Amino acid sequence: MTESNGSGAPAGRTDRTERVHQGEQMPDWEKRFRAPRVSLPDWAEDAPDRSLFVSNATGTYELYAWDRSTGEQRQVTDRPNGTTDGVLSPDGEWIWWFDDKDGDEFGVWRRQPFAGGPDELAAPGLDASYPAGLALGRDGRTAVVGRSTDEDGTTIHLVRTVSRAEGAEAAEEPVAPVEIYRHRESAGVGDLSHDGSLIALEHTEHGDAMHSALRVLRPDGVTVAELDDTKGGTEELGLEVLGFAPVDGDTRLLIGHQRRGRWEPMVWDVATGEETDLSLELPGDVSAEWFPDGTGLLIAHSFEARSELFRYDLAGPELVEIDTPPGTVSGATARPDGSVEYLWSSSAQPSTVRSTTGEVVLDPPGMRSPGSVPVEDVWVEGPGGRIHALVQKPEGATGPLPTVFDIHGGPTWHDSDSFAAGPAAWVDHGYAVVRVNYRGSTGYGRAWTDALKHRVGLIELEDIAAVRAWAIDSGLADPDRLILTGGSWGGYLTLLGLGVQPDAWTLGIAVVPVADYVTAYHDEMEALKAMDRTLLGGTPEEVPERFEASSPITYVDRVKAPVYISAGVNDPRCPIRQIENYVHRLQSREAPHEVYRYDAGHGSLVVDERIKQVRLELDFAERHLGTKAKAGTGTKAETETETETETEAGEQG
Repeated sequence: MTESNGSGAPAGRTDRTERVHQGEQMPDWEKRFRAPRVSLPDWAEDAPDRSLFVSNATGTYELYAWDRSTGEQRQVTDRPNGTTDGVLSPDGEWIWWFDDKDGDEFGVWRRQPFAGGPDELAAPGLDASYPAGLALGRDGRTAVVGRSTDEDGTTIHLVRTVSRAEGAEAAEEPVAPVEIYRHRESAGVGDLSHDGSLIALEHTEHGDAMHSALRVLRPDGVTVAELDDTKGGTEELGLEVLGFAPVDGDTRLLIGHQRRGRWEPMVWDVATGEETDLSLELPGDVSAEWFPDGTGLLIAHSFEARSELFRYDLAGPELVEIDTPPGTVSGATARPDGSVEYLWSSSAQPSTVRSTTGEVVLDPPGMRSPGSVPVEDVWVEGPGGRIHALVQKPEGATGPLPTVFDIHGGPTWHDSDSFAAGPAAWVDHGYAVVRVNYRGSTGYGRAWTDALKHRVGLIELEDIAAVRAWAIDSGLADPDRLILTGGSWGGYLTLLGLGVQPDAWTLGIAVVPVADYVTAYHDEMEALKAMDRTLLGGTPEEVPERFEASSPITYVDRVKAPVYISAGVNDPRCPIRQIENYVHRLQSREAPHEVYRYDAGHGSLVVDERIKQVRLELDFAERHLGTKAKAGTGTKAETETETETETEAGEQG
């Protein structure tokens, strides 16, 4: 049990706290990673004083329970590689958390009493799998559990869990799980209605993993309603479940749709089929959730890398803006008293959990994260339309500067005006950082997101090249000191870019990348296989020419720049074997490269490990570009004694 600071934020272990308070010489970039931070707290629908959140207070991201009525909080999970996937039951009695092995994302759900106690298997009778959604019933005994495996595709099960009253000596025996859905294509649990009588699913039975259809089932598996925007038209449109109305007997389901070229909310009565179009007339993507009394919606609007909140009263109807600072709201929730809590940050200011009451909801004690420089917006004409890029550079610096093109993952994601410790570290070391919301990114309309099909990777690189040309022509970037880097899909684009555009980049740093697309397809988790079939139009056997054209290993012999690659040995998304294939090709021609392998999955939840990786990346850039670290930034001297890389001259296993 960790110490509470009275506001509900974890204080962390004493040894770590003492160490960071001794950090007078600790560089700012490292402080940004070490400073305690918290997620937006989830709260129990029928016990709103009970909350669950994630924090790195002990140096590893773990789940924490928080009783708001007493201020008491405690650490729920404690695993070497961290835990972030957790759900609080509506009655506030149980915390469900997903137990995988060292970040491989393949595991089982366990649960623990909110007040503390031993963990137990939450869904006895269900074998380990990749998760495909979870919804918990208000009765404390019902759960809908989604599973994904290579053998079965997606299966969804109704689970009757153990019901244990506080202080009871005996408990009911769990009932065997009942399978209510099965399909080879991807699907997932959307929500369970307030009274437990309806289950909403998202599915891609039509084979398009980028655009889901919806189905509503009874607990016995019988279908009561369906909605599919992929049928009957020339456009590919998706739907998503946002949640059932929080009222017993209410059959209204809040959903997201793309009928006007962007994500917008709509209310669908699954009993009558009536659809209520909200027509909010906001220019960007819009999501929503119910206010707890069911009379209104909390609207989250994302547009051009920034976001804002509104309340939409259904009776009016009326849209009222909720005052939030300029920047990005990365999560928001409406509380029973009508207030709204939200997680906010900007590129210059670290994240905080705020409330419309004016209070800071969670304020972690200990070392504070230093801020960074604001982001500048740049719009560049590209082959597919105007490209939005976000630029940061050292305060007062004038170009041309060594410049890092930090490419986001996803690809269905986007960089925003939000706080990010990684880009800030590069800025601290004298680099300009450019982040490109290439075609495939979200937040700029459905057509922009869907544009990369079939020429996967190559389309994104065209947009990155256009922004690169702007960066050089504007005087920002030194053309002889250009780094291409990114994680996950950004790592994939890094390796692909080094081969497709070999003369454009001085250095490449690829984090958990796709390197050999065909091998990655065969080794990755089933849901990503479905996504790749959608993006490329089939399997490697069906469209081999597309996989070849989009695979970094196709162009590996054209790579001129030194390459740094980091990889998680348990990664189910960008598996290690396909990275080894790429590395062996670099070795065969003695191309300059370094590889760092770490014992986790698709990234690390351990702060020390993440800091180590950033040190290695900064040192790699300094050694190859001849850039000199600023005084006090602490890179090369600290990494020389602990680097575990390999080169063509000598491998470490």
